[in-house]
Amino acid sequence: MNAPATAGMLQALPAEHRHRLMRFAREVSFPQGTRLFNEGGRADRFWIIRTGTVALDMHVPGRQAAVIETLGHNELIGWSWLFAPPAWHLGAEATSPVRAYEFDATAIRSMCKDDPALGASVAQWVGDVLAHRLRSARTRLLDLYAPYGSGSLL
Repeated sequence: MNAPATAGMLQALPAEHRHRLMRFAREVSFPQGTRLFNEGGRADRFWIIRTGTVALDMHVPGRQAAVIETLGHNELIGWSWLFAPPAWHLGAEATSPVRAYEFDATAIRSMCKDDPALGASVAQWVGDVLAHRLRSARTRLLDLYAPYGSGSLL
């Protein structure tokens, strides 16, 4: 099933796979200002936002962290858990109070390994999100730090 890169899990995964994943969901909440993770930290979980917003940021040496994208309802927080080594490539902070579903990465990776069809669906979903986030990061960093007029047509 092909879905837009920004599609949430509900649109991106077949119903059977979505239901199986949701059996592992744990409801959590974070107050505004909570740091969910930092670049380089161990990526041992991921979240689907129910309510609120989370800013993804990137460390820029000698400068304040650059916000790459702000995520909201039904969006995936964290893709680094799926790829070895499982270390965060960005940071994340709640920019409003957040309610989310939290998933244990080890349990989900194990389930995906045991069911190749599920694994392929999850990999496609997370891969689409990853591709979108990389494009967003590139665009945002060019906006912030490239000399005027140096952007590409991509």
